[in-house]
Amino acid sequence: MVDLSKFQASGLETCFHDRHIEPQIYAGLDGSNWRLKDYEARGGYQALRKILAAEGGMTPDQVVAEVKASGLRGRGGAGFPTGLKWSFMPRALPVQKYLVCNSDEGEPGTCKDRDILRYNPHIVIEGMIIAAYAMGISVGYNYIHGEIFEVYERFEAALEEARAAGYLGDHILGSKHSFQLYAHHGFGAYICGEETALLESLEGKKGQPRFKPPFPASFGLYGKPTTINNTETFAAVPWIIRNGGQAYLECGKPNNGGTKIFSMVGDVQRPGNYEIPMGTSFAKLLELAGGVKGGRKLKAVIPGGSSAPVLPASVMMDCTMDYDSISKAGSMLGSGAVIVMDETRCMVKSLLRLSYFYSHESCGQCTPCREGTGWLWRLVNRIEHGEGRADDLALLDNVAENIMGRTICALGDAAAMPVRGMLKHFRDEFAYHVEHKTCMVPAYV
Repeated sequence: MVDLSKFQASGLETCFHDRHIEPQIYAGLDGSNWRLKDYEARGGYQALRKILAAEGGMTPDQVVAEVKASGLRGRGGAGFPTGLKWSFMPRALPVQKYLVCNSDEGEPGTCKDRDILRYNPHIVIEGMIIAAYAMGISVGYNYIHGEIFEVYERFEAALEEARAAGYLGDHILGSKHSFQLYAHHGFGAYICGEETALLESLEGKKGQPRFKPPFPASFGLYGKPTTINNTETFAAVPWIIRNGGQAYLECGKPNNGGTKIFSMVGDVQRPGNYEIPMGTSFAKLLELAGGVKGGRKLKAVIPGGSSAPVLPASVMMDCTMDYDSISKAGSMLGSGAVIVMDETRCMVKSLLRLSYFYSHESCGQCTPCREGTGWLWRLVNRIEHGEGRADDLALLDNVAENIMGRTICALGDAAAMPVRGMLKHFRDEFAYHVEHKTCMVPAYV
């Protein structure tokens, strides 16, 4: 099991319930203690009170410096340093500025952000208020995935509680800081997880990515300076302010501060969300999830959501769960969705499902993505159904290579990377399908 003694001693709290970290699954919680009174009983909004205190409070610069010191990196996928992103906001510019929370969680395998909003919405609200103070922002939005409407409704209820208690609105807690926060639900489009497509959707337009530059920090929502962070990123902020950036950094490892929530899905005994210190070994995370389902052998792992390149078991078992280790192994930590695949999984059939998803979700704006994702799906579909040709594997590689880096947003790369990862590590399975017109993986009952 994971040795969590030093983290428990530090009082580190989970993004879900602000409890000491425990090696347990968070599925099955009834969510009855998400109300404001419960959050305050766990120390909620103390970080906000700390920075807004009339005496001994913190300046915006001090808040940004603390977040920089924490080593907190964006938990939505890119892993960009949060404090550095906040420093890009032109705080002194006398124009309207916006803060946006990206809760459009549509990456297959990922289910952490919706649980944060379901079980502990006030921690996200408090994190956003603190971020707004640090960047001189007066208006914010939380864009919530449209297919989890009950979570959107709960967040709206939490916002009403925060407003009634004086945590949102004008002159928060008697200070000069004012901040209005609103919830906005999407309609289930995967592309709106891309931050500029999200902004387009917020403005009432079709959710399609924008050309960059300009970047949102200078030209974002309604053409104004905008900072966008992920749900889990904002949820980490209150603990950092209460306990200090250095304490958060020490909970993880250098360049990978704090904890991370991983969605363990696929062929594991206990699928669900687990919060562990960054740098914990994959082997220990797998143990927390009960190991591979049915006692079967581990075959492969997609470590960062469906868009991350797959890694074979032999490689993954040597990895630690942090940005640097997974990147060195040839994949990426991404959204933190760990898709576990056992020995019964056919890689061709698995890739077929992923390729169909990206073909379906392409917004069609870029030709390489619009045409290429469909081409990839048709090729894999042909191989899976015994109609593969001798040159199909080379063609798959070529199409994927020509999509990558040639689109406005990263959806093209997200479609190409699983293809290239599968062919790199499991090419023999694809070749067997082509040659024998059937699967090489034994059938299991």
